[in-house]
Amino acid sequence: MQPTEFQLNALTGLAGAGFDAIIDARSPSEFAEDHLPGAINLPVLDDAQRAEVGTIYKQVSPFHARKIGGALAAANVARHVAGPLAGHGGGWRPLVYCWRGGQRSGAFATILAQIGWRTARLSGGWKSWRALVLDQVERRGPPAPVVVLDGNTGAAKTEILHLLAARGVQVVDLEGLANHRGSLFGARPGGQPAQKLFETRLAMALAGLDPARPVVVEAESSRIGGLALPRAMWRAICEAPRLRLSVPVAARAAYTARAYADAVLEPGRVEATVARLAPLHPAERIEDWRALAQRGEWAALAEGLMRHHYDPRYEKHRARHDALERAVIGVERLDAAGLEDAAARVEAAVAGLHPQGL
Repeated sequence: MQPTEFQLNALTGLAGAGFDAIIDARSPSEFAEDHLPGAINLPVLDDAQRAEVGTIYKQVSPFHARKIGGALAAANVARHVAGPLAGHGGGWRPLVYCWRGGQRSGAFATILAQIGWRTARLSGGWKSWRALVLDQVERRGPPAPVVVLDGNTGAAKTEILHLLAARGVQVVDLEGLANHRGSLFGARPGGQPAQKLFETRLAMALAGLDPARPVVVEAESSRIGGLALPRAMWRAICEAPRLRLSVPVAARAAYTARAYADAVLEPGRVEATVARLAPLHPAERIEDWRALAQRGEWAALAEGLMRHHYDPRYEKHRARHDALERAVIGVERLDAAGLEDAAARVEAAVAGLHPQGL
């Protein structure tokens, strides 16, 4: 019994293919950089083994490299079969892939097929998947009309975006996909994904959109933390109509102090971030901000940062998009009731821009 070849022609093609598992046979570092959604990593060669075989290939001979690599691969596949795969019955149907559909996935898939499992190998490997991702995020972009939710720092754009989703509005949470809140203090536990993995997550989010309905995204710069927005997504944000949240600075500061409670719990994190702003502000202001951080006066610190750092830069940036602004939504409070009211008004404004789409 031999494995079959599976040709993937669309990002959504995996959903209806009926595989019970997707096995990434590449090394752990390759898997961490990017992988197919839902894949598990069962390496044919780990990172150290892959480097060892590569060195032998270059310094000794391809034959010796294949001999050593084959022995290592056989031992690793045997451990996978006896370990994480041991509980599967005869009807189990896995899809196996490696970097380009070559020796690693070929060896693994052949063994699984010989056992009797209904095994398929991804034609072209991860590279074929990557081509589909790049086509979506670099060339085509969002298939649905985009509406950008804008507003100064602390205007609760992300939380309102989530409330819109709960109301049935189509959204893409770029900061969620990037695992970063898009500000100097925006790092989240677990860190950010690799750039390629972020692009895969974004591609899947875009591929799942209903083209007949508008999609709301948060206003972003071209980078979210350390990750760059792909060209087609960035172009869509720059060209889309905007709805701006206008929230008093005191309300934004109080909300930010609550929303960033995890950041202030980490010793020294806020002070270190404030120190990074020293080249941009007078020394006296930096010292004032450091003192507020030391005393734990987070709302006062947030308000100072907004008035003197974030808001001036936002106003300069917003001027580039004045022609795209379609409505300003005033929000006085950012408590639960105020956020729900803001979400309802944003939903109505989106419906006004695309009356047939909601």
